[in-house]
Amino acid sequence: MKFTQTKLPDVILVEPEVFGDKRGFFMETWHAEKFAAGGITADFVQDNHSSSSQGILRGLHYQVTKPQGKLVRVLSGEVFDVAVDLRRTSATFGQWVGMSLSAENKKMLWIPQGFAHGFYVISQQADFFYKCTDFYEPAYERTIRWDDPDLAIGWPLIDDKAPVVAPKDANAALFREAEYYE
Repeated sequence: MKFTQTKLPDVILVEPEVFGDKRGFFMETWHAEKFAAGGITADFVQDNHSSSSQGILRGLHYQVTKPQGKLVRVLSGEVFDVAVDLRRTSATFGQWVGMSLSAENKKMLWIPQGFAHGFYVISQQADFFYKCTDFYEPAYERTIRWDDPDLAIGWPLIDDKAPVVAPKDANAALFREAEYYE
């Protein structure tokens, strides 16, 4: 496996070794020892799988109490995946990183605690899978607007059309009003 720091050093791109032949392929998606050697030590407690159509944007989500680290990947389709640093004491506070994750490229992204996370579906449909280091707690969930002007995330919107978002995402806080981590 190859582990590469992104422009936000704690967010790590994971490129698994893929073994393929005419039957299909095999790859490891989690191996505690290999991930620890790559700088990712995590105890996962919950797996999630979402399916979304093109133009759907989910996020930017995080939990202020019981923060979650997430190892994310795409099982079918393609998404533009984004992490935003919400750690007030971090040198990269308020910065974001985004990249394409797809079933074809098989890349994964490690988003540690202290970051908001979201993704936008580029393909006709996408199945998105993620492992979490803590349980989902709706009472602690917070959301930052996907189109926050201070963050200025470069979402690759199809035909420059606004994405379809959930009501909680449409009514999300602006970055400057959000709760942060210390």
